[in-house]
Amino acid sequence: MLDLRRLMFFFAYLHRPPWDSGLTPPELLAFLQERAPGRALDLGCGTGTNAITLALRGWQVTGVDFIPSAIWQARRKARQAGVNVQFLIEDVVRLERLRDPYDLILDIGCFHSLSEDGKQRYLEQANRLLVPGGTWFLYAFLSEGTSPGISPTDIERMQRAFHLISRIEGVDHHKRLSAYFILQKN
Repeated sequence: MLDLRRLMFFFAYLHRPPWDSGLTPPELLAFLQERAPGRALDLGCGTGTNAITLALRGWQVTGVDFIPSAIWQARRKARQAGVNVQFLIEDVVRLERLRDPYDLILDIGCFHSLSEDGKQRYLEQANRLLVPGGTWFLYAFLSEGTSPGISPTDIERMQRAFHLISRIEGVDHHKRLSAYFILQKN
């Protein structure tokens, strides 16, 4: 049976979800300029915008999302862009089918939407799938009281498995506190 979170995302992808701008964030583009291509995993890839950006820059990319219509759109966009990206319908907290390690895990707005248990399972998957010294590039809302996002406790949990390289805070167009994190696997 579908849970409420999955149902909300399912209905959002019947149209264009408000978070699907179709644009790669400048923070990610700047990050990619400083990195040689390798293997990348885009968690919560949606319609594939950022996975396609990585592939266009020479990365071997796997994109994962649990909403079939998002993955179907991502596959279509990749064909139109002329790039080869493996898109999988999977839940980011259950990635047992993925075995090979990645140099980069990308997450633009997925982790912050998970339950506490989901965040813990996500971190276990990310730790398992990143090569030693691999990078986790994360964009997330910062929790303010009862609002969704990542809390100081979440950040502490993240830093137990990953070394914080940088944190750039800002606000999104709805004036929600957010941050880009670059973390490296210990």
